Amino acid sequence: MPRIVVTGGAGFIGSNLVAALNERGERDILVVDRLGDGPKWRNLVDLAFADYMEREAFRAALRGGRLGPAQAVVHLGACSRTTETDASFLFDNNTEFTDELCAWCLHNGARFVYASSAATYGDGAAGYGDGEADLAALRPLNMYGYSKHLFDRWAADRGLFDRIVGLKFFNVFGPREDHKGTMRSMVLKAFEQIDETGRVRLFCSEREGIEDGEQKRDFLYVDDAVRVVLHFLDHPETGGLFNVGAGKARTWNDLARAVFKAMGIEVRIEYIDLPPELADRYQYYTQADIRKLRSAGYTTPFLSLEDGVSDYVTRFLLPRVQGESAEESARA
Repeated sequence: MPRIVVTGGAGFIGSNLVAALNERGERDILVVDRLGDGPKWRNLVDLAFADYMEREAFRAALRGGRLGPAQAVVHLGACSRTTETDASFLFDNNTEFTDELCAWCLHNGARFVYASSAATYGDGAAGYGDGEADLAALRPLNMYGYSKHLFDRWAADRGLFDRIVGLKFFNVFGPREDHKGTMRSMVLKAFEQIDETGRVRLFCSEREGIEDGEQKRDFLYVDDAVRVVLHFLDHPETGGLFNVGAGKARTWNDLARAVFKAMGIEVRIEYIDLPPELADRYQYYTQADIRKLRSAGYTTPFLSLEDGVSDYVTRFLLPRVQGESAEESARA
């Protein structure tokens, strides 16, 4: 088996990680994913890797003891739909699969780094501390968050965080997320709305004291998320559960204004009602407490929301739209 396994390797963070490994000269990579009939395969076209396996074939080989040795496994493969209602599927796909893969890594001496989620924090009433002692107080608002939380608890209860790394990613945005459908970042959705209509639509606030569009999130550019993963691959002596965010909460209005600025277009924001099905599951504030991450030796500054949006829009999104426009003109 290749030296590094990346599950979810055709997905958003996973394909960006494989690209970063390629930049380091690493090609001995096994990409595990489920491509299906969507556009996710496009994320693999410019990447170099030794082999690809469909998720179910990989899991069958894992259960059957047919996997060869690996130096490291980065487990990013999960269903990340916060609106998914099939709890049995999420438990099997997000929790049980992670249990099995973690156990295999520990038994075979492979480094195990996996993606948890800020969705485990629920409404934030219990704070955003990433200490193991904080886990018992957390109450996720959706089954996706709960499926991630279950494994965090499982690992903590067994004292595994001295040997493995869990990363609680906050709101990640950036290139290679097009295939995510409704789960694409608001940066990409805002760009598409502005390109099509000249305006952005944001949710109204239903909470007293918080104005429309002033709900806050900790937004993280995908390049920073990947750098954190690489840090823990480079430091196998370090274990733990860590928040991965910029450490600064910003509003949706801030995000929209950053996209307008990067596109060179006048700001036009409209506010729409929050869908009823989201009313009791909507997070009004998230902010990563990154002190533990810093104490673990990760000292690289995180990009600001504005700098991350500018890079994404100017280097990836605008050229794509301009290329499509040129192609349409050539056909006319």
